[in-house]
Amino acid sequence: MRNLLIFICLCLIAVCKLTASDSIPSFLVKKTAKSIVIDGAMDQEEWADVDYAKDFYEWFPADTNLARNPTEIYMQYDEDFLYVGIKCFSSGREFLVNTLRRDYSAGGMDNITLLLDPFNDRTNAFIFGINPKGVLREGLLSGGGQSNDDFNMAWDNKWIGEAQIFDEYWAAELKIPFKIMTFKEGSKSWGLGSYRFDTQNNEIHTWLNIPRNQELYSLAFMGKMIWEEPLHKAKKSLAFIPYTSATVQNDFESTSGTNTDFGAGFDAKISVGSGLKLDLTVNPDFSQVEVDRQVTNLSRFELFFPERRQFFIENSDLFGGFGFDDVNPFFSRRIGITQDTLTEENIENPIIAGARLSGKLNENWRIGVLNMQTASNESNGLPSFNYAVTAVQRKIAKRSNVGFIFANKQAFEYNEGNANARYNRVVGLDYNLASANNKWVGKTFYHTSISPENGKENFGHGASLNYNTRFFEARYNHVYVGAGYKPEVGFVPRTNFFRVNQDVRLNFYPKKGVITNGRVGIFHDIFLKPGFGRTDQDLSITFNASSVGFSGINAIVTRTYTYLTDEFDPSRKDLNPLPADTEYTYTNFSFSYNSNRNKNFFFRVQPRVGQFFNGFRAGVRGDVNFRIQPYGTISINYNYNYINLPEPYARNVNLFLIGPRIDWTFSKNLFVNALVQYNTQVENMNVNARLQWRFKPVSDLFIVYTDNYNTDNFSIRNRSLALKLTYWFNL
Repeated sequence: MRNLLIFICLCLIAVCKLTASDSIPSFLVKKTAKSIVIDGAMDQEEWADVDYAKDFYEWFPADTNLARNPTEIYMQYDEDFLYVGIKCFSSGREFLVNTLRRDYSAGGMDNITLLLDPFNDRTNAFIFGINPKGVLREGLLSGGGQSNDDFNMAWDNKWIGEAQIFDEYWAAELKIPFKIMTFKEGSKSWGLGSYRFDTQNNEIHTWLNIPRNQELYSLAFMGKMIWEEPLHKAKKSLAFIPYTSATVQNDFESTSGTNTDFGAGFDAKISVGSGLKLDLTVNPDFSQVEVDRQVTNLSRFELFFPERRQFFIENSDLFGGFGFDDVNPFFSRRIGITQDTLTEENIENPIIAGARLSGKLNENWRIGVLNMQTASNESNGLPSFNYAVTAVQRKIAKRSNVGFIFANKQAFEYNEGNANARYNRVVGLDYNLASANNKWVGKTFYHTSISPENGKENFGHGASLNYNTRFFEARYNHVYVGAGYKPEVGFVPRTNFFRVNQDVRLNFYPKKGVITNGRVGIFHDIFLKPGFGRTDQDLSITFNASSVGFSGINAIVTRTYTYLTDEFDPSRKDLNPLPADTEYTYTNFSFSYNSNRNKNFFFRVQPRVGQFFNGFRAGVRGDVNFRIQPYGTISINYNYNYINLPEPYARNVNLFLIGPRIDWTFSKNLFVNALVQYNTQVENMNVNARLQWRFKPVSDLFIVYTDNYNTDNFSIRNRSLALKLTYWFNL
């Protein structure tokens, strides 16, 4: 098995060396001696004699034409700031802007996004965007921009931008401090990508001519912004972000009564050279973090929820990008959470302090060092833990890299009666392939866990290879996880298996009609247990298509085989479980339709019907949305499942998950969102409302109200009200 892994790694390197990139467009960024007034008008004389990026292409609905409405991006800079001027030409003055909230989602509204790649590695980029109302968004893009999972819009920083609407175009001006980005001193050029949503023509434009089979934000397709003079070292930056908080909570299912808690702490961001950032946190409070969306889980395994806490966001791909999504040696959400020794349920383990040093050493090397200390929980017999992670990444060829990770979870005040191990460590090595034109993408890795009760097969490894052209896509993936592989700070929902899946897809692009592109595919996935054989298998046939109006359909038929090695209740309602050592073969069908998101009313519906283990399952999920431009959206997410298995198992079980939600922006500085989640599977109704007042740039007042009720009789379980005030000081 290990020889196979080495062979695959060598093949991936060979594939990478066979690919080459095409010539790319570029423009000169002029150095200016005058500061630019940021008002969105672009009427200062400094903009008159500036080179600019132009000739945007359509990406949707076709990728063979220049955009009907031109876009122009102008840039100039001084010692401290990058100034950006943008003109988005249009055929009218009516634009779609569905929210005034910062960090909006780009789809379904007019806006433009810039992707800045200071190290020209085509793997990581800073995101800066603006819409016609002058609403800003910023974030980080990692992994080469292969999918939406590579976006991290929780990254916050200080910069400014304004926009104005004119007769034939809307314009924007941005002022971005160099000190909030990492780059090499003496840089002569940066990579630049850009994409624009033009709702007047139902089009999406990109500066580079990106094929439709690639993501519009793919970092494989980048132009260059060439500095008139090489960049000087960025000025040292120090941001100090203190907070204070107060929480009142009442657990009505216990005798503890009402509890009041006051907290204070801070974060700090310190530049270390021009490529590294040191982040510090003391007594962090995450009360303002948006609550997770609940889901209905009909599987046998734990589900993944993304990290939302601000401290863990920047360079998160450097720590969390190892392995595959379901065989990940480091998952930051494990920090601050541990296991109750009696109930074996996850409970909070508050963080005392932490530090992270991360970023680029030079064009070829990235490094990340993370250390977090949590408090003990005496009432549950839990010791304090220290989490230490080191990650190193070395660039290879144009866009590929090799990475090393070491993660250590160390218990303090340990005693033999504690269910938590004294320590748990993971050591791993990954090779990530991304060819220059993104035709070949792949990965191979080997990780091992180390703990006092080390058993056999305490390792996991895998490999994947994707081939992607305009009309044909093929993917291969395999992973082996040994029975003894247990990374406690990772996400590995199952062990002791060998998995292989393959995916073949054919793409088509009709020249006439309402369908702009479609795809037909076959997917095969099989799990094998060493010494036993097949435990799970899926064979699926899929079809999807998109139309000119941004609507789309998707259909899938799946034939499933499941062998239960342990007893399992598919409803997860603690009913009579299906017995262990039984096998099932069943078929189901699902269909989905997404309406045009450019409309004020839009929706998604996905019905599903078919066999389920030894019985029947039917259901429907989706969402309904109504936009009141530009203030916000009222929506309802829903998921209904009906399960009917033969006696004595889950008979006529109805599972409802309904989530009304309001996202409302009174202005660009005052936001409210309220969410109700009624979930009969976990017998809980959650109410969460959050008011955010951004009284200064990146300085906020949060008021968060939370309620939980039992869905059977609507008796209250717990209630809390939290207030948090943060202020960002640049020192």
